[in-house]
Amino acid sequence: MYDIIIIGAGVIGSLIARELSKYNIKIALLEKNDDVSCGASKANSGIIHGGYDAKHGTLKSKLSYKGNQMYDKLNSELNFGFERIGSLVVGYNEEDLKSLKKLIENGVKNGVKNLKLLTKEKIKEIEPNINDNVQYAVYCSDVGIVSPYEVTIAAAENAIKNGVKLFLNSEVISIKKDEFFIVETQKKIFKTRYIINCAGLYSDKIANMVGIDDFYIIPRKGEYMLFEKYYGDIVNHVIFQVPTVHGKGVLVTKTYHNNLMIGPNAQEINTKDDKSTSLENLKSIYIKSKNSIPNIDYKKIIRSFAGIRATSNKHDFIIEESKIKNFINVAGIESPGLTSAPAIAQMVENILLNKESFKKNKKYNPYRKFIVKKKTKDELLSNTELKPLLDNETYICRCEQVSKEIILDALSRGIEVKSVDGIKRRTRAGMGICQGNFCSSRVKKIISKYYNIPIETVKDREEASGIINERVNRIEILKNFK
Repeated sequence: MYDIIIIGAGVIGSLIARELSKYNIKIALLEKNDDVSCGASKANSGIIHGGYDAKHGTLKSKLSYKGNQMYDKLNSELNFGFERIGSLVVGYNEEDLKSLKKLIENGVKNGVKNLKLLTKEKIKEIEPNINDNVQYAVYCSDVGIVSPYEVTIAAAENAIKNGVKLFLNSEVISIKKDEFFIVETQKKIFKTRYIINCAGLYSDKIANMVGIDDFYIIPRKGEYMLFEKYYGDIVNHVIFQVPTVHGKGVLVTKTYHNNLMIGPNAQEINTKDDKSTSLENLKSIYIKSKNSIPNIDYKKIIRSFAGIRATSNKHDFIIEESKIKNFINVAGIESPGLTSAPAIAQMVENILLNKESFKKNKKYNPYRKFIVKKKTKDELLSNTELKPLLDNETYICRCEQVSKEIILDALSRGIEVKSVDGIKRRTRAGMGICQGNFCSSRVKKIISKYYNIPIETVKDREEASGIINERVNRIEILKNFK
C-alpha cells in the first residue's frame, strides 16, 4: 500500500517525486519505459526560458518565471549542470519591433525583471555572428541552458535516495477506484491513496481510466539538428526569432556541453510514437536558422533527432485535483514545462498539503553528486596521451573521454540502466562525432559484467517497440545540403 503513486518518470514526475520525498510517506514512481526521461524530457531544447513569452494570466505565465528563478538552487543541490547565458529574441523590421515591445510588456506583467530592448550596434557587439539584417532584439539575462535528461536523472536519483521506489517497465494498464486506487501494470498491482498523473503524451489515456474526459493531448513533433562539440562557440546566447501562434520558432543555441543545436519546427501529428526526422524538414530548419546566424556550417552536423510535445486542447498547463477525489492531473506540460518544472513540483506539493498534513522525512538529503562535469577544450587529453589509456580501457569513449570509472558510477546510483543510450545520457559516452561507433561495444561489455547478464541482452536504446524512429543521419545531410 502506497500513499502516493506518480505515473510517469519524466522531468515533471521525477521532480515531484523528489519534492514529496521530503515527507515521511510511501511513494512509488511508475515508468513504462526501461529508464527515466524517455519522453519529451529526453528530446527538447534544454532551454530554461525567461518567462516573458507565456501569455499573461495563464498557468504557464505564473509558473515559468518562478521556475526559472529556482534553477540556481536546484542545480547547487543536484549538480546536473546549469548555465545562464541569456537570450536574444531578434527582429528584422518595424513590424517585428512592435511584436518585441509587446513581448516586453507581457514579460513585465509576468514579473520578469531583466528585459532590455537592444538595437543593432549593441546586438552585434554581444553576438558578433548574428545576421547583419537584424535591427532589434529583446535581451533577457535570466535565460539558461541545461541537459534536460540530466535534470531528470538527477531528480530521480535523489528521490530514490530519499525513499521513493522506482518501477521501470511498468506501463499502467488499468486503474480502479474504490476506497483506494488499484493500479494495474504489466508486472504488478499497486494500491494507493493518491495518484499524480504525469504521463505526458499519455496523460489523457491515464485520466480516461478513471472516467476523466475533460481534456485531450495533441502530439506536436519538433525536429532538431545537433552539431559538433565546441561548435556551440559560434553563439553566445540563445537566439530566438519573433514568436508566432505556432511557437517560438527555430532557435539557435549552444547546449550545456557546448554543441550547437538548431530547431525545432512544429508539426501536429497523428501518432504519439513518431520520432522520425525528414530531410525536407531539416533543410527548412537549417534555412530558417540562417536568418539568425548565417554562417552555420552544415558539415559540422552530428545527428538529427525529434521530440514530441504534449500539447493539450486547453493550450495551458493542467495542474489540479480532478473531479475524482485524490486523483491529481499534471498534464499538457509543453514548453515552458522544463523551465516551470520545479515550480510545478511545489504546486503539486501544496495541493496535497491543503488536503492533509505529512510528517517531515528527517533523513531527507537534497544533495546529489554529479556524474560528469563539463569539459573545456583545455581539459581534454591530447591524442598521444589518450591512446594508451584507450588500449587498457581506462577510457571507454574516445570522443568525450569518458572513463570506465564514470560509467560504473552511473550504474551504481539506484536506477537500473541496461542500455547503451541510458549510459550515453548519464556519462556522454557516445555523444561525440563518431556517435558511439567506437565505444558502444565497450559500454555493452561493462553493463553485461556489472549486471551479470549476457551481452546480447544489452540494448542499444531503451525505446519500446512500435516507435517510429527513422532519423536522417549525418551522411544523408552532407550529401543533400548544399
